[in-house]
Amino acid sequence: MALNRKTLVTITFSSIAIMSAACAPATTDPHNSDDETAIASEDPYLWLEEIEGERALAWVEQENERSLPELTSHPLFDTLHQEATDILTSDSRLPYGQIMGDYIYNHWQDDMHVRGLWRRSPLADYLIGAPNWTTLIDIDQLARDEEENWVFHNSNCLGKRSDRCMIELSRGGQDKAVFREFSLDTVEFVAGGFEVPEARTFVSWVDQDHLLVATDWSDDSLTSSGYSNEVRLWRRGSSLNEATSVKKISNNDTLIGPSLLKSKEGKISLLFRYFSDWNEQEVTLFSADGELTTLPFPRRSDVHGLIGREIIIGLREVWDYSSQSFQIGDIVSYHLDTNTATLVLRPGANQAVNDVTIAGDYLAIEMLEDVNGALWRMKRNGPEWTSQSIGVPDNGVVEIVSAADDGEHLLISYESFTQPNTLYDVGPDNAITRVMATDDLYDASDVEVRQHFATSKDGTRVPYYLIGKKAVLDAGDAPAIEYAYGGFLSAVRPVYYENPSRPQHGALAGKLWISRGGILALANIRGGGEYGPAWHSAALKENRQKAFDDYYAVAEDMIAKGYTNSEKLGALGRSNGGLLLGAALTQRPDLYAAYDIGVPLLDMLRYSQLGAGASWTGEYGDPAIAEERAFLEDYSPYQNLERGQPYPKVLFYTSTQDDRVHPGHARKMAAKMRDYGYDFYYYENTEGGHGGTANQEQLAFRTALEYVYFFTMLFPE
Repeated sequence: MALNRKTLVTITFSSIAIMSAACAPATTDPHNSDDETAIASEDPYLWLEEIEGERALAWVEQENERSLPELTSHPLFDTLHQEATDILTSDSRLPYGQIMGDYIYNHWQDDMHVRGLWRRSPLADYLIGAPNWTTLIDIDQLARDEEENWVFHNSNCLGKRSDRCMIELSRGGQDKAVFREFSLDTVEFVAGGFEVPEARTFVSWVDQDHLLVATDWSDDSLTSSGYSNEVRLWRRGSSLNEATSVKKISNNDTLIGPSLLKSKEGKISLLFRYFSDWNEQEVTLFSADGELTTLPFPRRSDVHGLIGREIIIGLREVWDYSSQSFQIGDIVSYHLDTNTATLVLRPGANQAVNDVTIAGDYLAIEMLEDVNGALWRMKRNGPEWTSQSIGVPDNGVVEIVSAADDGEHLLISYESFTQPNTLYDVGPDNAITRVMATDDLYDASDVEVRQHFATSKDGTRVPYYLIGKKAVLDAGDAPAIEYAYGGFLSAVRPVYYENPSRPQHGALAGKLWISRGGILALANIRGGGEYGPAWHSAALKENRQKAFDDYYAVAEDMIAKGYTNSEKLGALGRSNGGLLLGAALTQRPDLYAAYDIGVPLLDMLRYSQLGAGASWTGEYGDPAIAEERAFLEDYSPYQNLERGQPYPKVLFYTSTQDDRVHPGHARKMAAKMRDYGYDFYYYENTEGGHGGTANQEQLAFRTALEYVYFFTMLFPE
């Protein structure tokens, strides 16, 4: 994959997709300390960190066999499973894609194509709502032919009159992947072309015959986080091990990776070095003659793209440069020829920049205003940048889907929790044309979305959404689920069908939960990106408790307003949100009657020893540093689990193939709860990576399990 800040945020936790900051699996010797005997005596469950260990897998099988029959025998399970399957494989889902030249490219999964099709349609047909798809790669057929459990991750195409792409394929959905060169002209993999074996790899085109590659070069080539410590230049016709070194970093850093930025006028290659704190980076320009130039950007900044000869960056710290002072949250342009910087946009107090996309000679900027979506066009006008609002509906989510290199077409999506995704084409004159829309996937005619603000322990106002039938919201005292994430600059928004693996997915929650009288709350707690970098940094390291307090404040506000009560309130979170729920379980078992904890971090005293956990010390703190270990120990769920507490029956789920957040976190917490006399549900999928599932079928199954769990705990009648 090509590397940029957006990719790293995605890969670190949130993507879902998220291409991820991966935790390497522990081997049969999972210990990383000189005092292993002492650690083992303190933690009798370390053997569960052996991902493929015989004893550990036997434990997983036993727990799956104990939990699944009870959940799947619930009277609602089959119905919920079918409803989830229908939504996740619906033909009316929008076929989002990336514009490249005269085509748009899309990866599509449905009940007939479980692994998916990578395909393309002429852009002209797509823009009139009648795409004419041609299959480029049938992933299901490829998996059968090669007898591999392939999951399609990404395509990285050179573009600009080139037919070449690097295709990223993962075994079972893990973050490690192989890369193969593919020709769009011959519609087949290139014989003898570029191919990178399985590893955590970043690749970027330089031109038709050269790639920049960061991968496992063997012989001390990985950082302590499990990523490559070196970028090399690979020339066509040579072997991978003949690639020449371009830049190497310390093993104490997180990673280094390349990225290609393209504009109407040309392209440049950048190298991103992420320090031991993943929030900090160094950006280096790589020129065709091999010269390296370190750019003067502050460490806490994001590169968004290239327009003309100007690099667009977003600031996460104050930048004093050339007699100017730029502020946190600013969008700034930096001219490569004059080395000058210009303010593009300064968000207001209730605003945050969520995304920036280059569209020809202008910028499309996706904004959040009290978490609601807005869209702006920014264009150079002499020495300054001028702004123009792009008219989109209020009170929803605006997503930039793709932009043509010449700026003639900007594809955007609008959705809200009650309004299906609608795709629009924005022209250079700001004219908006509706392209296509998703069918109604659930009946939202009587559903209402309300936004409230809770007051956290330190007085901070924390926004949250409530979604439910109007009559249910008005009557109150209803079963409710509270979801939050609160980390890595990731904002929680009320989407309809943005990412079906996310718990706040509107169509699934609407059909399976809200239509049956439940309420869903989306809490926009600190640590996320709802109000920009300052909102994120407010909950870093020793301040992580503020995110937890925000979560509890939303629950207490819902209860105070009469929407629900603690006996009918469930907690929902995954990944970093799973850490949030682990803290809620051990700190406030009085506040929630159910905890759905997915692919979680829970042992915060060992997380940094599990592969790429070292790359998250900038977010959480480093347990190897005494003062940071102290505040981690204060809240680490695994260490703070106690006997004799009113813990409800928890649902844990994880994946054996999750090489991002180690499954040992969930395994050890569950085993400890068992020995402490607590009952729980446990589900570990044997494939799927950090998403927990490898395809739509598995996602439908797990989704049904989660909602059956909430019906069991919150609708006992």
